[in-house]
Amino acid sequence: MTLTHSIHNTRRDVLRLAAAAIASSPLLGQAQSAWPAKPVTVVVPFPAGGGTDAFARPLSAQFAKLTGKQLIIDNRGGAGGTVGASIAAKAQPDGYTLFMGAVHHAIAPSMYPRLDYDLEKDFVPLALLANVPQVLVVNPRLVPGDFKAFLAQVRKNPGRMNYGSAGSGTSHHLAGELFKMQTQTFITHIPYRGAGPALSDLIAGNVDMMFDGLGSSAAHIKGGRIKALMVSGAKRNPAFPDVPCAAELGLPDYTVSTWYGLWAPKGTPADVQARIVEDMRRAAATDELKASWASNGAEFGNLTPPQFGSFVSAEIKRWATVVKASGAKLD
Repeated sequence: MTLTHSIHNTRRDVLRLAAAAIASSPLLGQAQSAWPAKPVTVVVPFPAGGGTDAFARPLSAQFAKLTGKQLIIDNRGGAGGTVGASIAAKAQPDGYTLFMGAVHHAIAPSMYPRLDYDLEKDFVPLALLANVPQVLVVNPRLVPGDFKAFLAQVRKNPGRMNYGSAGSGTSHHLAGELFKMQTQTFITHIPYRGAGPALSDLIAGNVDMMFDGLGSSAAHIKGGRIKALMVSGAKRNPAFPDVPCAAELGLPDYTVSTWYGLWAPKGTPADVQARIVEDMRRAAATDELKASWASNGAEFGNLTPPQFGSFVSAEIKRWATVVKASGAKLD
């Protein structure tokens, strides 16, 4: 069995088990908390304009409508999302500072040897908010044609074409490395301090391409500023039915997705955790948020906190395998 087949099968099995029968979380049986009695801050560990932001801000709007309290987005970018994670890990565990991380934080332990926080020990998992496929997007002025023409261009010019990412060690970076492994090509990696700045440079024509979460690229694809050549996985995305999937383009094992989750600092009271989970589920059930998620090619994660914790543990192991096999390093 190949590495990519093993990775694909492991991820598929984890997702199948996690989504099988969503049992009620033990937290939801706790007594109701008075939370929120004041505005709540969510640390988003990337600059404004990236994929995490694309999901955090609609969630903030619905939270305010449901609770009457603000959900303040605090963008703290840097070091592939690890700066913001470190800040959130040290916050007061009272439910008024939360952390909205992403798949990048399951990759970070394999890329950053001296993290001053532990995702599994310093946080409590609350919710898998959204899961969205990665998409290969290009600047149409620099990379004309379809996927076949693009791949021919990459192979004809090894190392001359480049891809931007949200930073070294992020899913954008590893998605590019996995693509290079599976297509036996060489593309130069250019890290940025978040998906937003990388997308801005892609639109401006300063980089050729990007492997991005569909959530942050969706509006730019629809606006014609960038062009989508491929979505990851074995099926096309309903939000972009004209974009071919990896499997039909000859990459059946390219199953990279960007997911977004919510954590609280360790020590947050169980009744507060329960109330947070309940309110996030209420927000996700609104028509407005469902429409926002769908327009970005995503769905609410719908995992209980323990299931989300197990999912994250499996993702940490999965990406460690990819990092080791690809030889990816911090730039």
